[in-house]
Amino acid sequence: MFVKICGLTDRAAIDVAVEAGADALGFVFAESVREVAPERARELCRDLPEGRIRVAVMRHPDAERVRRVLEVFAPDWIQTDAEDFAGLELPRGVRAIPVLREGGAAAALPPRLLFEGRVSGSGTTADWDEARQLAARTEVILAGGLTPDNVAAAIEYVQPFGVDVSSGVEAERGRKDPRKIRDFVARARAMEKHR
Repeated sequence: MFVKICGLTDRAAIDVAVEAGADALGFVFAESVREVAPERARELCRDLPEGRIRVAVMRHPDAERVRRVLEVFAPDWIQTDAEDFAGLELPRGVRAIPVLREGGAAAALPPRLLFEGRVSGSGTTADWDEARQLAARTEVILAGGLTPDNVAAAIEYVQPFGVDVSSGVEAERGRKDPRKIRDFVARARAMEKHR
């Protein structure tokens, strides 16, 4: 089970996420209480263990913002709404993770996508029925309203490739809770045995 902890803003939370076994770390480069500058994200990721995926999370970025994030932060993945990729050219080795929002029609599905509710980082639970239908057709990373308390049920019902959490592991808006991060990763990993 792929696990991404998103909206990271401090090294202590990153260290907990890494220690807990998260596969990917998300950094927000869009208007949000969790927004960080590319330089800050680069500094936060200094000396990360091998194999951790650094994700640049954006929403309708302009070309200059993308160029700057790629140049300064050098992410492994770029995550933004599916339609945003039409005007973007990513360098070799940077993976595109299109976001498909609840209620958004998609004629052709990419090999992997992130499915979430209409508003990122709001803590609103995404439509699991819609996510389940998508997960039968492609690799879905489920986001939107996940918490340590509901992640096992979400995985059991949706059968996603992975899960993504931000506000669901916070002590207060924009500040991560180490215990919640550990619990979330542990509960998601425990579901691997039931799949």
